[in-house]
Amino acid sequence: MRAWRARRPGTRRAALVLAGAALLAGCAGVGDGGGGDAGTGTGTGTGDRAGVPAGAGAAAAVPTAHGTLLVADFGGSTVTFVDPGRGPVGSVEVGTAPYGLALGADGRAWVATAEGVAVVDTAGRTGLGRIPYRTRTGPVTTGEYRGGGMGIALAPDGRRLYVGVNVPGGPGALEVIDTATRTVTATVPVGRRPFDVDVAADGSEVYATGHDSYDVTAVRADTLAARRLVVAPYGERGPGSWLKPHYAVVRPSDGRLLLPFEGEKLAVLDPGTGRVAVEPMTAAIHQHGAALAPDGTLLVVGAAEGRDGASLTVRSPGGAERTVPLDGPHEDVAVTADGRTAYVTGGFTRDGHWDGITVVDLPSGTTRRLPAGERPLGILVL
Repeated sequence: MRAWRARRPGTRRAALVLAGAALLAGCAGVGDGGGGDAGTGTGTGTGDRAGVPAGAGAAAAVPTAHGTLLVADFGGSTVTFVDPGRGPVGSVEVGTAPYGLALGADGRAWVATAEGVAVVDTAGRTGLGRIPYRTRTGPVTTGEYRGGGMGIALAPDGRRLYVGVNVPGGPGALEVIDTATRTVTATVPVGRRPFDVDVAADGSEVYATGHDSYDVTAVRADTLAARRLVVAPYGERGPGSWLKPHYAVVRPSDGRLLLPFEGEKLAVLDPGTGRVAVEPMTAAIHQHGAALAPDGTLLVVGAAEGRDGASLTVRSPGGAERTVPLDGPHEDVAVTADGRTAYVTGGFTRDGHWDGITVVDLPSGTTRRLPAGERPLGILVL
């Protein structure tokens, strides 16, 4: 089954009262950690760009089955294939601290790492090389503030890939990659720490969500002209200024972006006008990852421990909500094509992460834990 996801990558990313601000201070501020140097890919694969050698990682004994999960091991340098019933079944080396994932119709996965964008053949579970970033982001490091790719998304026709590149201490960049030649063709300045990248349904615009700059940068796909759209329902200054955007989804019915905040507010951004409407939410928790089910149901990860603990918000298109309790912090979410099962990763960007996935049966709200890689962050259903 294919995953229905807003992010990605690749795309994303995720009420705590003010007394909880100290806990989330690292998430709120601009980090001072290092990042990946776009020019430091090592090794070459046959016919591929600098980076992971072609064929890196153990080949699968049998082709990867539909419904297998693919997770980015943010605490390591691999992506892990996970059988949703029994756990990990294989992994492929991709580069330091992989974050977001994007999946093409041809079965290739594109992985935003600290060192470049890796390409993985998901059917054969092999690495196909890595594309260095054009943007220079400093030394390759790991952790919440590491430089390099974060949100990632493919154009609808699969011909272009967009990746948000974090530059520690400064504005980020949106890099445009030609998927046929596997080269960076353009870079566009965007906001700070681009947690998420999304593409309009018709491919005409790309949206980079800047966590540390309270914004979404809307970039025209044809001209690469960019507009900054502020999304700060708690304000950019004052007591609520540490409450920032993480992940977004594009609503198919009208093209608006939905950005959840703290289980209290859903910011609905009209990218044409830049206007933001705010709708109430009910989970009262610091929120990160978001995804849309095929019927328009919005799934939002309550990442940290809030008033009632971590949770997954299930919000109908009409706005009715229910929450599914989760055990411990989580980060991102993907949903199966039939809309019945959600997979929530335990690789929280902050401390408290764990090496697994929570499997949520959406009709019943029952959950179970599944082992999955090393600090799994981004996730896809293959």
